[in-house]
Amino acid sequence: MQIVLPYRFRGPLTSANGGYACGRLAAFVDADEVEVTLRLPPPLDRPLAVERDDGAVRLLDGDALVAEARPALLEVDPPAPVSLHDAAEARERHVRASSPDFRECYVCGTRDDGLELRVGLVEGREPLHASPIVLPESTAELVWAAIDCPGAYAVGAEGRGEVVLGRMTARVSRVPGVGERCAVASWPLGEDGRKLFAGTALFAEDGELLALARQTWIAPRLSGEASSGA
Repeated sequence: MQIVLPYRFRGPLTSANGGYACGRLAAFVDADEVEVTLRLPPPLDRPLAVERDDGAVRLLDGDALVAEARPALLEVDPPAPVSLHDAAEARERHVRASSPDFRECYVCGTRDDGLELRVGLVEGREPLHASPIVLPESTAELVWAAIDCPGAYAVGAEGRGEVVLGRMTARVSRVPGVGERCAVASWPLGEDGRKLFAGTALFAEDGELLALARQTWIAPRLSGEASSGA
């Protein structure tokens, strides 16, 4: 089996959005809750092999392991639903600081053909972040994408920062329809060295929990930092 991650769904300028790539691979796992670990930046616009291995699935670029997916237990509690009104107000508090590498991200970059998510702090519920969102296509991989980048804004840096997604465990309970108004939320879950943890969720207008995720983000290594500090 093979898949191609189209250039349209880039995150950094030269690789796929992590959430989108995770969602594409998760589709091959027969489980409601799936953990995807990214080992390399997912390449764009070329065939990648999908191999099954005793319930798990691997994504390969030639001999290089790009990602692994497997059934998992999602260990995170969702917050109370965020209303569309509160999500819209939070969007106005969005902090636009990020690395130039992410300026064209399908989810949080500035593009005519992207989601252009702009999460900001929810007043009175800090450090919870939120934003309204309407998906242009009704697919599970776009739900994975939508609940990806909001986590980067929740883990402590000003704006998006330079963190990259390392692991995402998610459950998609229902894929919203095209044009359905939703709210995405994100919140911090602590850290361990360069590993920063976040939760993300997608809510329908009536408060229904559509999707939930726990993420591990990796902060860039500081100049002069020893490799043992990872």
